[in-house]
Amino acid sequence: MRAACGVILERVPSQPGQRLLRFDRRLGARFVAGADEAGRGSLAGPLVCAGVLLDYERLRDHRVRPLAELNDSKQLSPERREQLFRAVVACAEQVVVRVIPASDIDRNGLHRSNLAGLRSCLAALHPPAEVCLADGFRLGPTAPPHRAVVDGDEKSAAIAAASVVAKVVRDRSMRRMDALYPHYGFARHVGYITPGHSAIVRERGPCEIHRLSFQALCYAGDAELASAASA
Repeated sequence: MRAACGVILERVPSQPGQRLLRFDRRLGARFVAGADEAGRGSLAGPLVCAGVLLDYERLRDHRVRPLAELNDSKQLSPERREQLFRAVVACAEQVVVRVIPASDIDRNGLHRSNLAGLRSCLAALHPPAEVCLADGFRLGPTAPPHRAVVDGDEKSAAIAAASVVAKVVRDRSMRRMDALYPHYGFARHVGYITPGHSAIVRERGPCEIHRLSFQALCYAGDAELASAASA
């Protein structure tokens, strides 16, 4: 960009949180809620759903500055997620978390458990949001009125905030599980499939927090593994 005096000025790119906040503000509502989950694709540990309610009448000036670097939790380092977790808790009107254990996921199914957790988070927020946003898909007719936003954690501040809360709560939980089940390396991979995680499950078998309904080769017997390798 060129100023009138001929000096070339650099355009400073906006921080990701500013773009996400603009998306929500354009909805024209004071109270905007976002819901997201962490751990959907994990082999072990809980599914954690979070709902975050933002009050855009109060979320201005110094109150909103801590959210300037808000982003989809998957695009943040663990250290930045922890910082933004504290910022979200301080800035949000309300935060609700639901932790769904592996046993419930095995009994009810992953997708049904996910929908129920997200519905519960949005329904528990108070005051009720004027606009509720869910990441990815609709939550069914028993959920509060809401909009499904594809890749919502990359577009909406409320959804991104929920993604950060869900991810931090789940990662903290898995680090605690590492102390109870030290052989599985949960502090490193937080329950997701890695070569090391698969190897220890084949060696020792799954523990109490593994999702037995997950279709994973590390649960298979020797005959099944041989068949899969020759296929």
